[in-house]
Amino acid sequence: MIEQKHIEEFGMLKTPFYAYDLHLLEHTIDEVVKHSSAFGFQVHYALKANSNLPVLDRISKRGIGADCVSGNEVIRATKTGFNPHDIVLAGVGKTDDEILIGLKHGIACFNVESVEELKIINALASQQNKVATVALRLNPNVDANTHKYITTGLSENKFGIGLHELDEIIGLLKSLKNISLSGMHFHIGSQITDLNSFRSLCTKANELNRWFLQKNIALKHLNVGGGLGIDYMAPDENPVADFESYFGLFNKFLELNPGQQVHFELGRSLVAQCGSLISRVIFIKKGLKTNFMIIDAGMTELLRPALYGAYHKIQNLTKGNTILNKDFYDVVGPVCESTDCFGKRMSLPVSERGDLIAIRSCGAYGEVMANNYNLRELNEAVYFN
Repeated sequence: MIEQKHIEEFGMLKTPFYAYDLHLLEHTIDEVVKHSSAFGFQVHYALKANSNLPVLDRISKRGIGADCVSGNEVIRATKTGFNPHDIVLAGVGKTDDEILIGLKHGIACFNVESVEELKIINALASQQNKVATVALRLNPNVDANTHKYITTGLSENKFGIGLHELDEIIGLLKSLKNISLSGMHFHIGSQITDLNSFRSLCTKANELNRWFLQKNIALKHLNVGGGLGIDYMAPDENPVADFESYFGLFNKFLELNPGQQVHFELGRSLVAQCGSLISRVIFIKKGLKTNFMIIDAGMTELLRPALYGAYHKIQNLTKGNTILNKDFYDVVGPVCESTDCFGKRMSLPVSERGDLIAIRSCGAYGEVMANNYNLRELNEAVYFN
């Protein structure tokens, strides 16, 4: 939580910058470890959410694995203490170089998303005299009930292998001598707050698990992906996701074979609430019907609102939350794009030039997606306890 002492510190710094609450991060990790280990589940952290070194250092020290979607993420994971035997590499378009990086580091598993990818991994592994362990990313055609741009488990998504291809793949695997099939992988989407979506995933996973057994294939693990959502509306009231219910649901509804492991790939729910984007008011521009609060952070620093129409709670740190004199503002950035807007008709204390503004719940898919459009530069992140 951002306290007065932090606000005073932030006021002396050049904005915009990201600020990370390491105490909250560690508390969140504690909750993940506590509730996943109760059932013997293996969690992999999705580096795509936030790949900052202090964040990765704290996560890797707790025995959590890494979920990577690029060769460079694999390299960073190994350099920040993640055990290669707990690293998985996913992605619908892995390049040969990325596959070779995975093979070089001896990662636990490649999550394979197409028939052609299986053939390429086999060929590259053969050249290296290695056997690549793989899981088949399957499209279960389960609706995640989330934003259409972050739904990934429907039959017409670009991700994963269609169920109609399974017979072909089982036949193909018999000829791929440098491939070892270890499991199934799913990921139905992100920012899922309706746990019934995960229950539907369990039903589909159980059906497929039985299908493989009928083919005399006993899979060692089921990877059910991630996607657990957070409370963007009330980050202070609900700073930690409900991991107890989340893991408990899978424990209740998954039908596992003897010795079969369950893997998860969580990103947003571990790191989103610990990060805020700190900015300053440049101008207050009064229109006929709309007041514009123009801040020095833009879509270059936080892309999600422009990309998805994503909501983030916005606070005026200078004025605080107890001010009764409020107004409505469209909070916008300085970039010459109409989508450079963080929120419309946001109820905030009457604000003025120089006020510090916090855009909350930015620890996931915030800083990692920043860019230097207009040659803008993001200032160094701040970490606090």
